[in-house]
Amino acid sequence: MIFFESGSPSSNMTADDLRNGLYRAFEKIGFRKKVLAIPPDFTRLPSRAGELTEMSFEYFGSKLTDILPALGTHSPMTDHQIGNMFGKTPRELFRDHDWRNDVVTLGYVPGEFVKEVSEGVVDYPWPAQVNKLLVEGGFDLILSLGQVVPHEVVGMANYNKNIFVGTGGAEGINKSHFIGAAYGMEKMMGRADTPVRKIFNYASEHFANHLPIVYCQTVVGVNKVGKLQTYGLFIGDDFEVFDKAARLSLEVNFEMVEKPLQKVVVWLDPSEFKSTWLGNKSIYRTRMALADGGELVVLAPALKEFGEDGEIDRLIRKYGYFGTPHTLKVTAENEDLQNNLSAAAHLIHGSSEGRFSITYCPGKVEGNLTRQEIESVGFQWADYDKIVASYDPGALKDGFNTLPNGEEIFFISNPALGLWAFRDRFKK
Repeated sequence: MIFFESGSPSSNMTADDLRNGLYRAFEKIGFRKKVLAIPPDFTRLPSRAGELTEMSFEYFGSKLTDILPALGTHSPMTDHQIGNMFGKTPRELFRDHDWRNDVVTLGYVPGEFVKEVSEGVVDYPWPAQVNKLLVEGGFDLILSLGQVVPHEVVGMANYNKNIFVGTGGAEGINKSHFIGAAYGMEKMMGRADTPVRKIFNYASEHFANHLPIVYCQTVVGVNKVGKLQTYGLFIGDDFEVFDKAARLSLEVNFEMVEKPLQKVVVWLDPSEFKSTWLGNKSIYRTRMALADGGELVVLAPALKEFGEDGEIDRLIRKYGYFGTPHTLKVTAENEDLQNNLSAAAHLIHGSSEGRFSITYCPGKVEGNLTRQEIESVGFQWADYDKIVASYDPGALKDGFNTLPNGEEIFFISNPALGLWAFRDRFKK
């Protein structure tokens, strides 16, 4: 059922618009005694889910007893991040999700179904896992908040991904990531109906339909003048509400370029991107637009690690980003990757498969990744100050830029909010 929907490619929703839509949905949902909110973490700051969580607390008051950020494999939020994202929402309501320990398994999607929807790529059963708080907390409303946007693992982010990955366990996260990588992310990004989504939907229908989950989803993008704009708000409890948000996201978060891009420069905001685990969105989201033999230059002033999880960071350092054939081979040969399939999937996502070059430029800050570390995992390295002198992110506009020396580049100020493709590489 859809409780509220509003959005179009020309909409520009204000905080009052979001509050009014949210409260109208709550009125339709009816009285609730105990509420759990599941927003994204700080890596999804532009989603406006922080504001929506604060508005939800204003509406429910003491009935909103717990807030569980959908960390997935990410690091727990700091007090500073919580204050920045969630405003005056009480700090004592926040819980940390431990993806290795704090989970329960609701059931297993059969291996036969997984094999069918993945077109034979994998055939193992998939565990539907969630944080035990969802099951044991006695909630009569679980409010899942977040942004629908193109995504490399599931096609379009949010909906039940926020539950099964954001509050999921190691086995479920690992296996779902590997399914998407092995199937091929270029066949999934920007699509709502993908093999991984079908698996999540099966789990929702068969194992999680007793959980009182309502999805509150925004569609946010960067507009033509380089500013964040909220295009839609969709609230409901089934696939239809997600599908409508995904259709709008494809219109506003997706840019089809007329020719393959020879040089792309991506800026990674230091408040959001401190690892290649997140920073490789610069690769995921641009790979369908980059020309064979093209260049991707990533300005990463706060790049201090590869993986946010210690074990995943170790695996990235050990095996590197050397393409699908290499990664599948070392996964088959090494138990540590077999036990961490999300890391194996990430190694595939982070490679250009030899089609274009990837140059990371970490800022000159103590603790940031060094040239040796960057090059050891298969990337090229460049001096941050020298590159910024040529490609100043403060002076560039999103999209095509012609520099004083006549060079043409394509600049992206936030890779997490879009998807770019050359039309011959993307078939709707």
